[in-house]
Parts: sequence; structure tokens; C-alpha cells
Amino acid sequence: MTADTLSSPAQLRLLDLQAADTFLAQQAHRRSTLPEIAAIAERDERGATVHNAIVDTETRISDIAGEQRRLENEVEAVRTRAARDEQRLQVGGLPAKDLTGLQHEITTLARRQSTLEDELLEVMEQREEADTALAQLVSQRHVLDSERSELATSRDAVFAEIDAAAAERSIERDAIAAELPEDLLALYERAREHGGGVGAAVLRQRRCEGCRIELSGSELASVRRAGPDEVVRCDNCRRVLVRTAESGL
Repeated sequence: MTADTLSSPAQLRLLDLQAADTFLAQQAHRRSTLPEIAAIAERDERGATVHNAIVDTETRISDIAGEQRRLENEVEAVRTRAARDEQRLQVGGLPAKDLTGLQHEITTLARRQSTLEDELLEVMEQREEADTALAQLVSQRHVLDSERSELATSRDAVFAEIDAAAAERSIERDAIAAELPEDLLALYERAREHGGGVGAAVLRQRRCEGCRIELSGSELASVRRAGPDEVVRCDNCRRVLVRTAESGL
């Protein structure tokens, strides 16, 4: 290949610009697809579920506590009334009819107290189960919060690394772009927009490295006739074809 079949230095410089743009695109993709991002989202989803379960359990505990207080008050009222009746019974001096009624009431109160105490015991067992469930949920939340914090720290560290590398490469990219003729740069940008981020590709061994398609005979003839300053584009993908010593012309 003669020097006449090589692209101009400006077109060759497009390859450096493309390399910078590819690097920046890769870093942007890496930044948006870090495993930590998905892991944090998963912890957030699980955390929301646990939070809702905690709220539901706390509400249930509150309801149970209210029922427990009601039963305790009823048990206490029954005990008080039974104690008063026992005292009246011990004092004596009551008519036979009143005595019979008092003994019946004491028996009834004893049955009522037994029933209430059974209900109270069941409620207290429910409270114990709910307290245990709440403690487990709170522990799960602490674990999730800790894991999320660690993941966020790792994510931010990678973000900082990516951002620093991208910032440095962006400076290089701007410097390269400033060297290029405006019309060539504009053409490259248009081709890159329509080419999935790739605006310039090497012609290697008669094949466009942008779309990986080998040029036909007529296309090769046209490329061979083009002068160094003439911009050659791939007929298939419309990217700028940069001719080098590896083009096989």
C-alpha cells in the first residue's frame, strides 16, 4: 500500500477520537450496570417488604395489648366483686334467700373469672408470638440496612473510579476533537449518532471493522481511487472508513 492510499492524518486521528468515545461509552455503561446497583435495589425492595411487615406487626401488637388490658380489667373487676361477696358471706346474718343468691353469684363469678383468665392466657401467648415476630423482623431490617450500606459504599467507590477515568479521558477527547476540521468532526458525529456510538472504523483487510462486512469489488475500487483527504464511507453502515497499512488495498 502506498502513502496515497492511506487516509489523511486528520482521518487517522478519528480513530483516536473513536477510541476515546468508545471508552467513555463503556464507562457510562459500566456505571449504569454495576452489580451493586441491582443488589441495592433488591435490598430496598426487601426492606420495603420488611418495613410493611413491621408496621403490620406493631399494629397487631397494639391491638393485642388493648385486648389484654380489657381482659385484665375484667378479671380484676370479677375478682373484686367475688372478694366482696365472699366477705359478705363470711359476715353472715343474711336471709336464706339472699344467702342462696350470693352463693350462686360467687359460683358464677368463679366460672367467669376462669373463662376470662383462659382468654387472657391465650392473648398473652399471641402477644409473645407477635413480639418474637417483631424482633425477627427488626433484626432482618438491621441486616438489610447493613448490607445496603456496604453495597452503597462499594458502589460509590467504583463510581468515583469511573468518573475520574471518564473525566481524564474527556479532556483527551476534547483535545483530539479540537484538532479536527469542523466538517470532518460534524460528519463523524452524525455517523456516530446513527451508528450506535461508532462513527469511524478501520478498513482492515478489505473489511469494515464497524459492520464487519467485506467490501465488494466495486467498493474496493472506489476506495483505491480516493485520495488521502477524501472521506470514504462504508456503503453498508455509513461509518467513516479509515484507511491504514492494514487495509489490504
